[in-house]
Amino acid sequence: MDLTGAQWRKSSKSGGNGGACVEVADNLPGVVGVRDSKDPTGPALVFAPGAFVAFVGNVKADRFAA
Repeated sequence: MDLTGAQWRKSSKSGGNGGACVEVADNLPGVVGVRDSKDPTGPALVFAPGAFVAFVGNVKADRFAA
């Protein structure tokens, strides 16, 4: 998947200390990219927009608790 042109952003809740953050790019048609902010040239995961929205909803609902 070519993510050229992706506009990466991280949560406003992320600290400014360069810690473990994920960045999301949702400006490309039909895909949402997710990458590690510490490795911006490394691999990225790609999701269909609906799958990403469902994942975020489940995280917010704490459905992945151990």
